Amino acid sequence: MQDEPRPDELVKAVADFLRNDIAPQISGHAGFKLRVAINALELVTRQLTDTSETTELESLKTLLGDGGLKELNLRLADRIRSGEIDLATPGVQEHLWQATLAKLKVDQPNYAAYKREAEK
Repeated sequence: MQDEPRPDELVKAVADFLRNDIAPQISGHAGFKLRVAINALELVTRQLTDTSETTELESLKTLLGDGGLKELNLRLADRIRSGEIDLATPGVQEHLWQATLAKLKVDQPNYAAYKREAEK
């Protein structure tokens, strides 16, 4: 284990520096590219601090049995595709909804529909 600062703190510090100190000095297409880079760094920060994969894995294990996250997601997709399971299968709809909200939390936390659902 590394000492402080953690990787998410380092990435956030770089994003903050770019946003607060560099972005005001850049305009036009270079400014646009800089905002894209800042957004990418903020996404990485959220990924580094996200713990939803543990919850997703436990939910998948409840539905499908033992396995890793990628393996169980592939198994779920195969079973949905084959018609073996669907939204009427106990736990499937709730799992898919929670997994979707967790992905939006990391990828699009300012998405209006996500914010509305997260506030419920």
